[in-house]
Amino acid sequence: MGARVIVITSGKGGVGKTTSTANIAVALARKGKKVVAVDTDIGLRNLDVIMGLESRIVYNFIDVIEGNCKLSQALVRDKRVDSLYLLPTAQTRTKDAVSPNQMKELCEQLRPDYDFVLLDCPAGIEGGFKNAAEGADEALVITTPEIPAVRDADRIIGMLESMGKSPIRLIINRFRALMVKNNDMLSQDDILDVLAIKLLGLIPEDDSVIKSGNRGEPLTFGQDSPAAQEFANIAARLLGESVPWLNLDAYESRGILAGIKKIFGFY
Repeated sequence: MGARVIVITSGKGGVGKTTSTANIAVALARKGKKVVAVDTDIGLRNLDVIMGLESRIVYNFIDVIEGNCKLSQALVRDKRVDSLYLLPTAQTRTKDAVSPNQMKELCEQLRPDYDFVLLDCPAGIEGGFKNAAEGADEALVITTPEIPAVRDADRIIGMLESMGKSPIRLIINRFRALMVKNNDMLSQDDILDVLAIKLLGLIPEDDSVIKSGNRGEPLTFGQDSPAAQEFANIAARLLGESVPWLNLDAYESRGILAGIKKIFGFY
């Protein structure tokens, strides 16, 4: 059958979709899978920066579609993991530079040579989303525990269902267990009641995510932060492994205790 083609999307921008794509791609590659991460957000290219590969781009997938280069010339291999590749998009074109059929054909060209094709999708419900999702079999929907993000995710899920994508699974990003306990944040059960799809990952709020993005080094290259662990767990779950959920209560309690010790000079 070739690769599993998975679109990674969100209704709302800024929920961590591109960061999630990069980290899941690295985690799958480190498990020995051959992975290509495709940036489909034409005109707003960012996946290359998050992955630390921006300086090595010569061609992009629009060049491939328009016949300016071969697919192999546009692919950027990540030298840190031999089985990981990036297929960038154009930074100076508009989202109508590719049609749904062209995106589907591109995915079919990639399918025989990879285990996973991860499509980093533009946020929202406009043409860019539809183009990116067209070539996918499955979908991961990213949301944060905020009512606007969950509402927009619900609309995206409906559109994915109407396109026949299956399975559609959920990743909740920037989750804070203590805020949930204080009734200041939606719980995972609240979100699942609304969205009614299977939860694949629950990523805690973690400052190391921002730091790693700025360095161009996805957390799953080896960091042991809670977010890195959960991204690795998501990759394992995609492969059918049974992985326990992180104890986010304990993680946040340790973080608060460490802050108090630092304030009072205990270390």
